[in-house]
Amino acid sequence: MTTATLERRLAEFPAVETAEFRSIDLEFSTADEVHAGLDTAVATLIETAAKDAACGILVTRLHPGRYTVALDESVPFGETYENIAA
Repeated sequence: MTTATLERRLAEFPAVETAEFRSIDLEFSTADEVHAGLDTAVATLIETAAKDAACGILVTRLHPGRYTVALDESVPFGETYENIAA
């Protein structure tokens, strides 16, 4: 099962039909879910990042099965970086 939670909403964009996210927390129970789940989260944040073109996306593996996908100003616009938390 995949779980996503909203951490922060973008303050400068009004709430409309869809929520816009700055980061998404994901937890997967099987390895088969990881690839599709991360692809979906990145695609969701690409839409938000494209609106202001000020940052890229950072995917962080927190521990096996647990990830955070977030907009990050240290990542150039149009790029996605991967990181493993210490």
